[in-house]
Amino acid sequence: MSLPTDAVTALEVFQGAAGWEQRARLLMQWGERLPALSEADKVEANRVHGCESQVWLVARLENDLWQFAAASDARLIRGLVALLLARVNGLTAEQLREVDLADWFNQLGLSRQLSPSRSNGLNAVLQRMSELASAL
Repeated sequence: MSLPTDAVTALEVFQGAAGWEQRARLLMQWGERLPALSEADKVEANRVHGCESQVWLVARLENDLWQFAAASDARLIRGLVALLLARVNGLTAEQLREVDLADWFNQLGLSRQLSPSRSNGLNAVLQRMSELASAL
């Protein structure tokens, strides 16, 4: 399966990073680039359960391709979610179900830095994306 353009960019940037400190800075930068969600979107119905941090997720379907937007109250999580969005935005519902989260973060060189709770939280976000995509 070919990767969305943003995912290819993320891979190039992160694979070119010289070690964890540079990746951590990149992670924060990706989080800062995440477009802000409106306060109207930060409601309980859009909150992802299973995350220790607050994460809100909204989805829309454009020409059979999913576009997600998200926000988090935690800087590191915002960066991780931004990278997840880079991987999944522009996919069909079927492609979305095939995304391997562990493999994606491994390719980015970030898997060792994912604590079990962060990994569980990101899996909860991906699961919520699949639920939203399946609902329509």
